[in-house]
Amino acid sequence: MLRLFITAAALNVLLVAPLWWRFNDIGARLIAWEPWLAVPLLLLLPLGVWRRWLISLWLLWLALVSVANIGDGATYEAFGRSFNLYLDLPLMRSVFHLLEGNVGQLVAFGLMGVAIALLVGVLVVVGRLLLPSRPYSLREPRGKVALGCAGLSVLLMTLELNGQRLVPFARVPMINTTMFQWEQVTQTHAARQDFAQTLEQSPLPVQALPGLARRSVLLTFVESYGVAAIENPRYRDVLRPTLTDMQTRLAARGIHVVSGLLASPIRGGQSWLAHATALSGREVENQMWYRLLLESNHGTLVDDFNATGHRTFSVMPAITRAWPEGQAYGFDEIYAADDLPYAGPPLHWVTMPDQYTLDYTARHLLDDGPLFAQIALISSHAPWTPILPVLDDWSLIDDGTIFAPWENAGDSPDELWQDLERIRDHYAWSVDYAVKVAGRFAERVADEQMLLIIMGDHQAAPLITGENASAAVPVHVISADPALLAPFTAHGFVPGTQPPVGVQEDIAGMQQLRRWLHADFGAQTRESSP
Repeated sequence: MLRLFITAAALNVLLVAPLWWRFNDIGARLIAWEPWLAVPLLLLLPLGVWRRWLISLWLLWLALVSVANIGDGATYEAFGRSFNLYLDLPLMRSVFHLLEGNVGQLVAFGLMGVAIALLVGVLVVVGRLLLPSRPYSLREPRGKVALGCAGLSVLLMTLELNGQRLVPFARVPMINTTMFQWEQVTQTHAARQDFAQTLEQSPLPVQALPGLARRSVLLTFVESYGVAAIENPRYRDVLRPTLTDMQTRLAARGIHVVSGLLASPIRGGQSWLAHATALSGREVENQMWYRLLLESNHGTLVDDFNATGHRTFSVMPAITRAWPEGQAYGFDEIYAADDLPYAGPPLHWVTMPDQYTLDYTARHLLDDGPLFAQIALISSHAPWTPILPVLDDWSLIDDGTIFAPWENAGDSPDELWQDLERIRDHYAWSVDYAVKVAGRFAERVADEQMLLIIMGDHQAAPLITGENASAAVPVHVISADPALLAPFTAHGFVPGTQPPVGVQEDIAGMQQLRRWLHADFGAQTRESSP
């Protein structure tokens, strides 16, 4: 009997422990009924090859459910949503690269290896426990106990599945997770077909933008800059003075700014989906939609500005590997990490500070002709350490070697991430740095011939913002020509650097940016992109 209870208890913990992480409530989920049914029945089976097959299949099912439940906890912590087996398996590579950038390749391999070894080890040990040399017999007390345990579990599972929970801290996680993932697979597959059909049958036409024909447009994304940074009491005391100072400094140079909010399609990560949404005018909320968009003939702002006669380029300091997506967008030039001659140190995941990225852009990439650029700032990406100062004298930046003293400054990620309160402080400081640098860049480059759009890509993870946080991100539109800002005011933006906060139910999606530029500055020229 001891074998039965040890095996069932071990599998019980394997099933409910990820749910403790996901729902942060241990007391509500202590019992998983499935092991208390399956283990007794498997121990009662007579010897034979088919018995081994049944045990193997059941353990495989249990392993898949465990991975899905662990994935659910991880995706909720990172992105504020549930794990979707149909969509999220391709993200495993990105998760590994993020882990590698924060803690190093050796530690990343070690952590993932330990996790896999633990899961496989538990399943191997359980598999052996389920194969005793002599199966349980109903003639023996242990066989009768096993049958009673299975019978009671069947009864309570049946009641649970019919909405009658007699044991308040018991669940059926294997069944619930399997049903939930199956529903997601079928629903997502149908949504995939609908999205693909929409891209094919109703593409947003490429339009030249004559209202911006002689103007340069810089679309600059600030990593993890969500509305929580200026609305949450914990963070706003850090960010709002910076925004006030930014407004004062811009006004002193005759530069105007209006600010508003747009809703990002994602939270916590996958910034490229926000970029794709803003560029395409379509809500791109997952990796599948992203691939479908880039494989289609659907136009983007890159095509619109190409049609207007602009030179187009993208500055992506976080891109350290091949980026075929950049080619798919049709940028004339792409400046990834290896294309930027940064000679300073990487700062954990962050390949180079935002001030270097913007300084290099100002000195080498902004010429006299009209241009459109997408710039992705990354200093406010996790792990949010070290925190750099903003250098007042940009001429000191040069090739970035001036940042060498900060290579090992401050807390290391593994030290910082042991204290939730300190993580949140560092988040606020890093976003403050990024916004401050972006504001100083605007002082430096904005004039009557430029429209500069600075916007967050997404809210930070629930760890930072709390559950059910708004998807809104701040957007600051800057130019020395107030006429370029008037259309944004008509869309609800307000003068200054403080966007309206509070009621946020009717915030437009980030996809509206391209549509607004079409309506306010454009003229339709053709039906599809190249």
